[in-house]
Amino acid sequence: MKTLHTDRLVIRPMSAVADAAFMLTLLNDATWLRFIGDRGVRTLEEAQRYIETGPVDMYARLGFGFCIVESKQTGLALGACGISQRDYLDSPDIGFAFLPQHAGQGYAFEAAAAVLRYAQTELGLTTILATTRLDNLRSQQLLEKLGLRFERLMPHPDGSERQLMVYGIRAPEPDFLS
Repeated sequence: MKTLHTDRLVIRPMSAVADAAFMLTLLNDATWLRFIGDRGVRTLEEAQRYIETGPVDMYARLGFGFCIVESKQTGLALGACGISQRDYLDSPDIGFAFLPQHAGQGYAFEAAAAVLRYAQTELGLTTILATTRLDNLRSQQLLEKLGLRFERLMPHPDGSERQLMVYGIRAPEPDFLS
C-alpha cells in the first residue's frame, strides 16, 4: 500500500506502534461504536494487535487496507480510510471514519475519492463495494457523492437482525462489439 497525497491530506499505511494510540481513540469514539461497531479494543496493546492483524496483514496479503489520514498542514491524524476485503462481501469495499472534531470539513470525501481513484487505476479493482447502516445518512450521502450506488440490503454479519445497505461502483463492461 503506497502513501497517497491530496491537497490537504496524507493517506498512509498504519503502523502498529506509531498509530495504536490514535486507533484506540477512534475505535472507541461514540460515532464509530454507533455506526461501525464495538471491536472490543480497550488497551494500547489491543490496538496494536488490531492494526497488525487487520490493516498490516491485509497490506501483506492483498496490497491494500485501511490507512491513517493525516493533515498535511499539522501532521495530526484525523481518521482512517481505505479498502478492505471482508469475508462476507464478494468484492473489496471502501470505508472511512473520522473523529467528530474533523467531521463536516470535507476530509472524508477528499480521502475516500483519492483511495477510490487509487483502487480503480493502480490496483485495477473493477468493483468496489461499501456497506453502511440504514441510519448512517452522512455515509450514504458521501458514498453517492463518490459515485457508488445503492444495490441491496444484506443481513449484518454479526448475526443480529440489523441490516446493512450495500453500495457499489462497477467499471463498465468491455464493449467487444465496437
